[in-house]
Amino acid sequence: MHRSLSVIREQPSAPVTPTDVREWPSRPVASRDSSRGRESTGSESSNESAPLLSDLEANHRTYHANGNSHPEAVGKRSTRGTVKEVASRLARGTGPVAMTALRSIPAVILGTLLNILDGISYGMIIFPAAGVFSNLGGAGVSMFFVSAIVAQLIYSAGASGFAGANGSMMIEVVPFFHLIANGIADEIGEENVHAILATTMVAFAFSSILTGLTFFLLGALRLGTLIGFFPRHILVGCIGGVGVFLVITGLTVSTRMSDDDFSLSWETFKFFVLNARNLALWLPAFGLAVLLRVITHKWEHQLIFPIYFSIIPAIFYIVVAAARLDLGQLRSSGWLFDMGASSEPWYHFYSLFDFRAVNWAAFGATMPTQFALLFFNILHPPLNVPALSVSLNHDVDTDKELVAHGYSNLLAGLIGTVPNYLVYVNTLLFYRVGGDTRVSGFMLAGTTTILLMVGTGPIAYIPVMVVGALIFVLGIDLVKEALWDTRHRVSRMEYITIASIMVVMTVWDFVMGVLFGIVVSCVFFVVQSSQRRSIRALYSGDSVMSTVRRPGAHRAYLREVSKQTTILRLQGFMFFGTITHVEEAIRQLLDEATWQRTPIRFLIVDLALVAGVDMSAAEAFVRVQRLLSSKKVVMVLCGFTVESPVGHALRNVGLLDLNGVELFATFNDAMEWTENIYLRAWFTAQKTEVLPVTLPGRQDDVIPFPGSVVDSPRRAAIVSAGWRTIARDHSPPSDQMAPEPYNTMVRAFSPYEIIDRETYAPLIPYLTRMSVPEGAVLWVQDEPPDGLYIVESGILRATYRFAEPTPPMVESMVPGTIAGELSALSGLERNATCVVERAAVLWKLTTENLARLGEERPELARAFTRLILKVAKLDYDILITALATRQ
Repeated sequence: MHRSLSVIREQPSAPVTPTDVREWPSRPVASRDSSRGRESTGSESSNESAPLLSDLEANHRTYHANGNSHPEAVGKRSTRGTVKEVASRLARGTGPVAMTALRSIPAVILGTLLNILDGISYGMIIFPAAGVFSNLGGAGVSMFFVSAIVAQLIYSAGASGFAGANGSMMIEVVPFFHLIANGIADEIGEENVHAILATTMVAFAFSSILTGLTFFLLGALRLGTLIGFFPRHILVGCIGGVGVFLVITGLTVSTRMSDDDFSLSWETFKFFVLNARNLALWLPAFGLAVLLRVITHKWEHQLIFPIYFSIIPAIFYIVVAAARLDLGQLRSSGWLFDMGASSEPWYHFYSLFDFRAVNWAAFGATMPTQFALLFFNILHPPLNVPALSVSLNHDVDTDKELVAHGYSNLLAGLIGTVPNYLVYVNTLLFYRVGGDTRVSGFMLAGTTTILLMVGTGPIAYIPVMVVGALIFVLGIDLVKEALWDTRHRVSRMEYITIASIMVVMTVWDFVMGVLFGIVVSCVFFVVQSSQRRSIRALYSGDSVMSTVRRPGAHRAYLREVSKQTTILRLQGFMFFGTITHVEEAIRQLLDEATWQRTPIRFLIVDLALVAGVDMSAAEAFVRVQRLLSSKKVVMVLCGFTVESPVGHALRNVGLLDLNGVELFATFNDAMEWTENIYLRAWFTAQKTEVLPVTLPGRQDDVIPFPGSVVDSPRRAAIVSAGWRTIARDHSPPSDQMAPEPYNTMVRAFSPYEIIDRETYAPLIPYLTRMSVPEGAVLWVQDEPPDGLYIVESGILRATYRFAEPTPPMVESMVPGTIAGELSALSGLERNATCVVERAAVLWKLTTENLARLGEERPELARAFTRLILKVAKLDYDILITALATRQ
């Protein structure tokens, strides 16, 4: 059973993401990041107001162990202050590089210590521990350090935007390397050791090249942000699961128990708790971890952590010397690491390469595992980089960092070693101790090179309890941060998801826990989304009208008959979880009781704010349409185009091709069309000859469901409204043969006031008749006004353009209306651009004639101005309503 490990803990001062996801081996080893900055968990992690997975640290050079930045205390001598003072004295006169190098010594010491612990923990397990690979632990450590040095040099040379970036081996490869190596051994046969090792080394190097190419392409194609869609509470659950696993790993490392032998059973409990020898091995390490947490809770300093773990081995050897204990006996008893008697040089692993001995068939058989390895590799750097950027308050380009990862892994593969990447927690700690320059990065590469040259011999003298304590510190903190610190920060469902992932990861493995978390999150997402209101608004059509300027009688008629229009405005993503509420709402409109009170003729469904429609929702719309069709109700869809995702989804189920379904790009177009249908229905139903009516927008020769207009019970409402409004139009009798523009003035102003021919006849000489062709521009927005217009025939279209990103508003003017009135009366610039949509006959009152009218006939000018303001008030009320309700 493989266990994958995320080595990042969530620090309150830094976003935590399971970026350093590591597969753990089947033998006890030291934790990779057990040494990584756990000193920040003390008092700060108990602060529940700290943001989960994200926080900004002040852009300050001084970092303290709790993740907050503060200025150095004045008059208080700290360890770091002493080092800086000594460095300052030594570097005077030697230049800024020397001063930077001296200032970076604490960070380099800490980074070197972390690399030592990482190399011990993971380098020795790159190869399986049995069979032909049993004696390759030292070679693995050398490969670890070579890969870390390559990454460190490339990042420090400028490929990374983080000056103090720390590179290290990518630990996710370990379990996959075991699969690759064992698979090659099985394919070739263990009797041919040379071919097995040669093929394995080539396969390991190829994994670096494959990883490097992938990182480079992700960065070059700027695809690094895609990983940001991964749910964050799943990552927190993974962190908690990692914490549980680290606690278990601390137990197995301290007692030399194999991971494969660990199980949640009574026998395991007896092994750890009821066995005095084993209890003596792991309990001191656990106690040291608890003691460190107590210390960092009371005192905050970035050097506490490295000093603490430097003191432990010193005390250990003082006790050993005082008691005159034998190191060999301690090693065999499990108190020290057993490195065997190998004295191979660091470059020994190159002797394992032999391309002539490579079994290419066995190499090809590793490809499925190689691509599985690649999947785990590419998951983490796109998370590491943004998280580190927030933690350090340092903006970098994620895609550039991926390109840097591409370079480092390609080079690592070409020189025959394993994949690498930027380590989040190592880098964070490195910065906090002063390693924020490229000089410090090069110095770390130098000290790591020294470690490589020294070899693996010193590892045998590191007490096991040091590594065990490191693992326990990290594990306890991760469990606390996942379960305790999040209890008031996430929803109940998210908290259940976090806890469930931890349980699954503990009982099964890391991959299963992640998959389980994704499935649970999807289920919870569906449940939560289905509870959200997808119906934005549901109201009658008499509360809003289109932005078409119509004669007052027409508007009065439409205000009454539009009660038979229902508007349903939707939002969000329409899927099987949300469409149910929409379908129920529409069915309620058509049930018998509601239908008897308010029968409807048009159902306008506005999908402007709908992001998408799945197949279940699309088929539900088809069911609704059939129900509407049985009631002779037209479904009017708007807010999308046929080519849009919503249009594709509805067209795929055949909805847009059904009779009784109309589609318009905007809500205003849909309202305009229904109003035209109401007007055409009235005039068509009249037996006597009436004046012709000009309608804007889409021109339909056939009225949808004509029986619903003429024969249904809804006809009474239309007829009644028509006789009360349009039929009472105060147009002059046709036998009087009143000249224009008097007839047009009556149509425009009679709904507001009686238009007496004798009173307004003197106005006609001030008006100028204009015959304007289609497409002519009457005025342009922001130009000074030249007059107002009364429309006798034709149609005008005004476009109001607002500041970006507000979309423009379109308003049509039909015969019997006025245009450009407010600008002309106020003398201010035009607020729209007006063109002739259909060839028109206009009566223009120029600004000069308006001024002359005020001088020559002041009473008539005041009466006419009062009429215009009445009409304009209603026009602009409708325009404002349309603006307020168009989304």
